[in-house]
Parts: sequence; structure tokens; C-alpha cells
Amino acid sequence: MALRNIRQMGDEVLEKKCREIKEITPRILELIEDMKETMYDANGVGLAAPQVGVLKRLVVIDIGEGPLVLINPRLMETSGTQTGEEACLSLPGKSGVVTRPMHVKIEAWNEKMERIELEGEELLARAFCHEIEHLDGHMFVEKVEGELHDVVYEEDEE
Repeated sequence: MALRNIRQMGDEVLEKKCREIKEITPRILELIEDMKETMYDANGVGLAAPQVGVLKRLVVIDIGEGPLVLINPRLMETSGTQTGEEACLSLPGKSGVVTRPMHVKIEAWNEKMERIELEGEELLARAFCHEIEHLDGHMFVEKVEGELHDVVYEEDEE
């Protein structure tokens, strides 16, 4: 496993549509592990493959309940709305107010290429939408209501 560099807003790789993953290879498995390690190291709740420079439809998410690996994810259903602060590892130190669905149902494949359906509310629904948008070359800043603002994260005491 290795930490990968997180691409920053303005990097054109973040504006490209990603390709579907057709099969699990050793390189894909390595990418999954690297992405999880990179996400945790950056204290993120989600990371999409283009954020580490790989144009594949792959996302990892962990809202504190253990990691989810989503291959070729797509939104199936959404309902309700929630408005709240959102940030991105590709735009460190900034956040903005974004309205997202309150409830989301997705379809994806896991690292064994087994089809899965997942549902999420609140933070998980927000993470699903945010990361899936990355796979189509979009960033949350396109949906920010008002202005982006600086955010300061408190360091964990050890």
C-alpha cells in the first residue's frame, strides 16, 4: 500500500469522465488499498479514483462505519433534500453550502465484482452523490450556494 497524491482543483484530470472497470486485476486491488490509505491519511470521508489521477469509475467511502468500495457506482433513486456544509480533499481548506438529496439508493459492484445495492441518508447520501459526481468530471463547487469559505480543521490530540 502507498499514499497517492491527491489532485487539486484545476488539475484537468478532475474534469474528465472516468471509464468503467470491466474486471478486477491486481492493479485495481492495489489502487483500492492505496485509495483507502490515502483517504484515511487525509481525514476524508470519501475519495474517487480521478482524485488520485486514475480515470476509473472507483470510489471509496467511510463515514465512520467501515470502508465501502464502490466500482462503477450509479444513482438509482433519490428523495428529499438536505442543505449543509461540504468540502473536498481536492480543495483543501475550503467549504461551501450544498443542497443534496436526503436519501439515495445506488447500484455498484464490490471488489469481488459482485453487484450490490446500497442506501444512504444524510452524510452517506451526500458522500455517494459527491464522489459519483467526481467520476463524471464534476466537483461540488459547481453546486455551492453562495461563496466558498475557509475552513479550519482542529488537530486531533494524541
